Amino acid sequence: MSELIPVHNLPSESMRFFTPAKIHTRSFTGYFRRLRILGVLSLFILFFGTAWMDWNGRQAVLWDLSKSKFHIFGSTFWPQDFILLSAILIICAFGLFFITVLAGRVWCGYSCPQSVWTWIFMWVEKVTEGDRNQRVRLDKAAFSANKLLRRAAKHGLWLLISLVTALAFVGYFTPIRELVTDLATFKLQGWPLFWTFFFTIATYLNAGWLREKVCFHMCPYGRFQSTMLDADSLVVSYDSARGENRGPRKKGVSPSQVNLGDCIDCYMCVQVCPTGIDIRDGLQMECIGCAACIDACDSIMDKMGYEQGLIRYTSERELSEGKRQIIRPRLVSFAVVLLTMIALFLWALSARSLVTLDVEKDRSLYQFNADNEIENTYILKILNKSQIPHTFAVTASGLEGLGITGSNIVEVDAGSMVEVFVSLAVPPENIHERSYKIQLNLTATDDSNIQANSASIFTGPVF
Repeated sequence: MSELIPVHNLPSESMRFFTPAKIHTRSFTGYFRRLRILGVLSLFILFFGTAWMDWNGRQAVLWDLSKSKFHIFGSTFWPQDFILLSAILIICAFGLFFITVLAGRVWCGYSCPQSVWTWIFMWVEKVTEGDRNQRVRLDKAAFSANKLLRRAAKHGLWLLISLVTALAFVGYFTPIRELVTDLATFKLQGWPLFWTFFFTIATYLNAGWLREKVCFHMCPYGRFQSTMLDADSLVVSYDSARGENRGPRKKGVSPSQVNLGDCIDCYMCVQVCPTGIDIRDGLQMECIGCAACIDACDSIMDKMGYEQGLIRYTSERELSEGKRQIIRPRLVSFAVVLLTMIALFLWALSARSLVTLDVEKDRSLYQFNADNEIENTYILKILNKSQIPHTFAVTASGLEGLGITGSNIVEVDAGSMVEVFVSLAVPPENIHERSYKIQLNLTATDDSNIQANSASIFTGPVF
């Protein structure tokens, strides 16, 4: 007879994936909260401030999709430089992998926009509706003017923060001064209006309503973090050897007196958790590494007169063996790959040509000019990627007697592209084949290091 699989009833807290139970977080203070606030302020200054910065008479960071120009401070990138922009994203991804191996999900807890804006919205919730117990009572209370006023204030502030966030984000793709002015004068329309509305609603829903559900069901990072972590990665952990057995006791009572561990089973670590988990159950996918439970537990340990660190940043190896190996193959491998990618990117950025030349031969094969020379016409597309205007000299090579008819000087403004027609001519006696491979060269008259070339063909009759 086969063995039966034992079935256990799950506590209500374990059903959060199946029930839409709302998580009400409790207020707390502590070292890691202050650290997070400092980090959030720095990120806010960077995110909102950079959009308003000017650089040489233009917006410092502007991804101008309509003109296919990407301005990043002193550099202008074009679609031809897309591989460099892709490299930045790849480097950021590997940087995230490296940080995860080193210190778990600190990105999620301190820097992820979903987490950061959720903390801001939770702060607004506390200001308008009160702390955890007050919000729980308000949810259960019957409809009243007080409830309506508090809810209206909360959602109004949520929408205001969402609108400001959307304007800042869209402002990186549309000049932000024009964007704000058009919005204030009710002249905003088209795609800027659509994306401002879209990101306002997206921010409002994600940070106000979805919150931890985004981390649970939409973000893939939590699911593949287990492949990144090892026994020496820093993660938020509960020291069960020190904390068990759990149980309440009076303040000042030593755990040994009541034959219990340091954990007084107050559930403060659960009440402050933005994802509603119990860290005492072990490392879980839902843990975002925000250290709210550490601050809450340390405050309780201080009140009880116990040593801090019952919940702390530590590693699996340190919990079991009392030591942690910082330098290890996986971490070194990610570090080497990351540094190599950064070095290659910086080299590619420094070696990036500040001018590009594309040559397109005119559809006509050839013609005879007034000097009875064989003439071909070309369309030159010259792109000046630098931040200053340049004057370029055009030359041609690859065929004896090949020369340019007319002026060979072209002026191109900073960050601009021009199209010019250039005619090349050759004496008939130099033509012995139907076509020749030639090269057109472009050199800045004020800086010979700024140059480009492009290959084409020269056609003519065979005599």
